[in-house]
Amino acid sequence: MSQASTFHVGIVLDGNRRWAKAQGLPTMEGHRQGAEVFKAVALKAFEKGITHLSAFVFSNENWSRTKDEVGYLMKLVIKATESYLDDFNKAGIKILILGERAGLSPSVLKAIERTVSKTAQNTKGTLALCFNYGGQQELVRATQQLIQKGTAPESISIESITAHLYEPEVPVLDLLIRTSGEKRTSGFMLWRAAYAELAFTNTFWPDFSEAELDKILDEYHTRERRFGA
Repeated sequence: MSQASTFHVGIVLDGNRRWAKAQGLPTMEGHRQGAEVFKAVALKAFEKGITHLSAFVFSNENWSRTKDEVGYLMKLVIKATESYLDDFNKAGIKILILGERAGLSPSVLKAIERTVSKTAQNTKGTLALCFNYGGQQELVRATQQLIQKGTAPESISIESITAHLYEPEVPVLDLLIRTSGEKRTSGFMLWRAAYAELAFTNTFWPDFSEAELDKILDEYHTRERRFGA
């Protein structure tokens, strides 16, 4: 159940490549435009009272894409942190990276650590970027850590698994949004999304806007959340 003092929204940023194709543009331009949109929407989201915003930026399955596309995405991460870090820091937003560090280049790791370190003391909101992330892998990792600690099977609980997720301070999801018309979660925050409300939009991510976020939030606030009751 969501903590009363938090409002956590997660977004699966989908449709960058299809947007570019529809515009007659290179795939990479879709990712670039998607990054610009994300910065604008994320900053506005915190102004609207969202305390935690999580985004599926790069799946551990995305490594199967072409070498050129993966390379561009890695460079985009570095460029985005350099270009956007000051804006989020000035807004008081703490940035966390959820996912595996293994397999990332030294330059990407340096950009990630700089971002996390520079915003660590901020308190106006938390932006969690799921990068080199998989929901199933997150649960495998949590289970492995419990086993390595010698935790008895009967002692494994919801609380103990939660404590071993990536960045366990990030609360459960209240609302999960997926763009581009796909109606699946693709493993995004499997554990935290157990009772999340789901919202799907046909809009490709590069065309997503503050107005559409407002529309989704307005509809969300009309729902009665029962948490299985």
